[in-house]
Amino acid sequence: MLKSTYIHIPGVGKTVEQKIWASGIRSWEEFLEKQDLVSISPARKEKILEGIRHSSERLEANDCCYFSKCLPSSEHWRAYPFFSDSVAFVDIETTGLSSDRDYITVVGIYDGKEAKTYVRGINLDEIMEEFSKYKLLVSFNGARFDLPFIKSEYPDLEFSQLHIDLMYPLRRIGYSGGLKHIEKVLGISRSEDTEGLSGFDAVRLWKQYEKGNRAALDTLLNYNKEDIVNLKTIIELTYPKMVEKALGSCNR
Repeated sequence: MLKSTYIHIPGVGKTVEQKIWASGIRSWEEFLEKQDLVSISPARKEKILEGIRHSSERLEANDCCYFSKCLPSSEHWRAYPFFSDSVAFVDIETTGLSSDRDYITVVGIYDGKEAKTYVRGINLDEIMEEFSKYKLLVSFNGARFDLPFIKSEYPDLEFSQLHIDLMYPLRRIGYSGGLKHIEKVLGISRSEDTEGLSGFDAVRLWKQYEKGNRAALDTLLNYNKEDIVNLKTIIELTYPKMVEKALGSCNR
């Protein structure tokens, strides 16, 4: 989908982008070959041609920061296939909902192969180095909760990479509600130990761990691990629908 995208080019909005799609052009390569099919001004066409050339160079260089800055945050999902080899699926657990009063207990990061957990009082500070390894972050409600919470505790941590907050593109294709509800709709099951647990249970489990219950921490870590692993399953299942929804809008 990224190679069908034009709204990151200066002077190009969604109206022009959809006009390009409606002309039957669905990739940068096709635009170079069939630009005469699009009824836009020569000046704007030249801007798009220059934008395609520059974007192709930045993509070849795996420059996530370029696309992170140029693409609207709501459209970062378009870049997923091109940066999925350097992705971190992220979820945090906290003692509450306020970054002013509460604090992070667990950060989970899944690179698509290995799940890593970072626990307060054990290795939480290692997330500073870990996050720097990735070009793309994927979360659920992370734009409003996870990343700001992390930033409040680690203000020197810069999130300059692409970030897909799955909650929003999922809503566009008809999947509303919380993460656990969407998992059920998609047929994704949880383990017996974590089935039915929620964020409130995560707080309870942490408090039990603080009182010496190691088993409570194990359950909390399993709960967090399923969150991040399931994020990959969700985007893999729904990404084709996101593309279809975006491209289909030009035919309305």
